[in-house]
Amino acid sequence: MAETERSERRLKPAPLLFEPAEAASDPEHFFGLESMDDPRELLSRSTELALAFRAATDRAVEFQAVAAAQLADPRRFDRLTPADVAARAEWTEDYAKKMIEFGRDLIRGGGAPEDE
Repeated sequence: MAETERSERRLKPAPLLFEPAEAASDPEHFFGLESMDDPRELLSRSTELALAFRAATDRAVEFQAVAAAQLADPRRFDRLTPADVAARAEWTEDYAKKMIEFGRDLIRGGGAPEDE
């Protein structure tokens, strides 16, 4: 992935704010969207949230990949096999192998999440 694409993808289009416990306990409450009357405002804010959640998901997956690669690093005396990584993350072994390789690519390429 080109560096500019990676940088663009990491922009947070909307802040993900934690909601108060009483609001989170209400299943109808979601970041105040349910109380918006203006459909233009609702579309705008819900789009911002959707983009922010996608960016957060992409970022979290990169951290998963780096952690998987670190856990499977053959230089570690306590390294895990791909099957062990899969069991910990509740992945299939094939997916774990792909994530380990993706994490190694991120680490090698200097694009690992902790490098930022």
